[in-house]
Amino acid sequence: MEAPNEPPFVPAYNKPESPGVWMNFDNTVAIYHVVQPTDTFYQATQAVFGVVKEAQDRFPDWPRVFYLDINGHTDPHHGFEDDFVEFQQEFWFSAIAPFLTSFDLPLTGPLVNPNPQRNDLPDELVIQNP
Repeated sequence: MEAPNEPPFVPAYNKPESPGVWMNFDNTVAIYHVVQPTDTFYQATQAVFGVVKEAQDRFPDWPRVFYLDINGHTDPHHGFEDDFVEFQQEFWFSAIAPFLTSFDLPLTGPLVNPNPQRNDLPDELVIQNP
């Protein structure tokens, strides 16, 4: 736990060359995932949760840094499709970000979690349609 008034840990950003879960030189775990053009919103949510879970299982409680790329899923105005805007905003910040020290998304760039990383991941991710 950090002492009061101590700045949060800011990991060195070192994006891996290929997708997967990797131990970094600064004792952080790098997670890199690429959403493919054929992936649905649901498939993407399950995949990113799966690699965060894998990172926790392989390297329990180590600081995690997630790098996300999204191929395709653009709309005619050169932004992301609505599903993948929601994926990077509502879904990511409510379901994935609390379990990371920092992350780098196409919409946001690199961000540091202002709260301590949580390590109490559930066994599975359940997505319900509204």
